[in-house]
Amino acid sequence: MRIWIVNHYADPPDGLATRSFDIGRRLVEKGHPTTIFVCSFSHYHLRPARNLGWRPWRDEDIEGVRYVWIAAPSYKGNDWRRVLNMLVFSILAFVAGAIRSERPQVVVGVSVHPLAALSGYFLARIKGARFFFEVTDLWPETLIDFGRLSPDGRVARWMRALERFLFRRAERIVMLWRHTDAYVESQGVAPSKILWVPHGVELARYEELEPYEGAPTRPFRVMFLGGFVASNSLDSILDAADVLEKRGRDDIQFLLIGSGQEREGLIKRAKTMGLNNVDFRPPVPKREVGKVMGEADAFIYGLRDLPLYRFGISLNKLTDYLAAGRPIVFFGRSSYDPVRDAEAGFSVPPGDPEGLANAIEQLVALTPEERMEMGERGRRYLLEHHNIPRLAERLLEVFEEAKAPA
Repeated sequence: MRIWIVNHYADPPDGLATRSFDIGRRLVEKGHPTTIFVCSFSHYHLRPARNLGWRPWRDEDIEGVRYVWIAAPSYKGNDWRRVLNMLVFSILAFVAGAIRSERPQVVVGVSVHPLAALSGYFLARIKGARFFFEVTDLWPETLIDFGRLSPDGRVARWMRALERFLFRRAERIVMLWRHTDAYVESQGVAPSKILWVPHGVELARYEELEPYEGAPTRPFRVMFLGGFVASNSLDSILDAADVLEKRGRDDIQFLLIGSGQEREGLIKRAKTMGLNNVDFRPPVPKREVGKVMGEADAFIYGLRDLPLYRFGISLNKLTDYLAAGRPIVFFGRSSYDPVRDAEAGFSVPPGDPEGLANAIEQLVALTPEERMEMGERGRRYLLEHHNIPRLAERLLEVFEEAKAPA
């Protein structure tokens, strides 16, 4: 079975967002040739991942998975240039696929933005393939809740119509979000079409991870490893660091590692606040994540308080945290909270720096053995719900099913 995946932001194994590659490599191991159409300009680093020169696209074999790198204009912010990047990618991805002589049996359109998924749908139509719609972000709901779109505006209505179109045309909706039945049903689509396949990890990437001994020494290092973007609410981490510093807790240090549009602003804010307990570091590729995460005694992540998270959360970095076997402090309000469900740390409400600082102090006050037990529970939860081999098998079972009659 030949499988195509159209994913604008699908990183190779040395990148940050490797979900499509990880699943694709497992599909190839099962004997199913897999091709990923991806943009040559990296959204995560804001620079080219591959230099194509004059070519509109170029093929590359990466560990058996074929990557088709698609040319598109660069950008530095969420402005018209990024929209142009999306449009050019989506058009060229369709053309690159359409002129190929090979015929896939399955096409997966991935929507961080829905235009890429739409290209996948049209490729499925002209190739006579089955179409699956993978939803990593709910558009326009995400943009509305972040205040970037008016809920009744023309763009939001257009995006909602496009999302509804893709929901209805897809054989199955591969959803990364945990509790979206009501959302899908509100679009006039049966929730039975949903297949939950969340973010996952390849545990082989963590072979260099230092064994966790429960953090018996000080300082106690709390790490954030992920994107420096507004949705991750890193301002709240700085506020909690400020609270702890004012309490005289010089035995607690924060390590913030990653890249993104908010990074420089956060560094400036930390300097303005005079924080001596926060260290900013550059991003690391996936192949080095295990080594770097070994420095952490605990992890921290959070969300802004938005209605969007009533559908659950879909966070790539959370699976990394669970794989590391260390306790986690989560601040946010979500219908899906793996930290709470796995008893892998502490969950506190968003927007409460004092409460967040209290949770960190509570974690530090535990014995090393208690912290080790938290980390082990999180890793067991990961193996059950977020392990890439299991997720790939779940997808493959659906791909191999006979198509139900319309």
